[in-house]
Amino acid sequence: MTTKRVLIIDDEETIQTVVLFGIRMAAGWDVFTASSGPKGIQTAQTEQPDVILLDVMMPDMDGIATFKVLQSHPETERIPVIFLTAKAQTSEKRQFNDLGVSGVITKPFNSLDLPEQIARILHW
Repeated sequence: MTTKRVLIIDDEETIQTVVLFGIRMAAGWDVFTASSGPKGIQTAQTEQPDVILLDVMMPDMDGIATFKVLQSHPETERIPVIFLTAKAQTSEKRQFNDLGVSGVITKPFNSLDLPEQIARILHW
């Protein structure tokens, strides 16, 4: 498997750290982090990751608003986005799918399983 580039956008540093170490240990992929929607959008534009893991619940600019901005820019609209969320009800998952996200990973998760979950969602 080629080295993938993953951007995690999450306001919780502990989640960023867990994801970063889990993905690097399990798959050896490159991981970039951003702690807010605007910072994540900027990082996505400059780094052009293969996938974005996006927290739904963040202060100021939530994951849904961040996703909509990413979709509106030609340089980021084709990057697959997977929501990370503690909100896992069927109605919410349907709402996320209706937005056009590539998938949803529910918190809490095992960070060592993330590369496998990402690969399964994106058919890598």
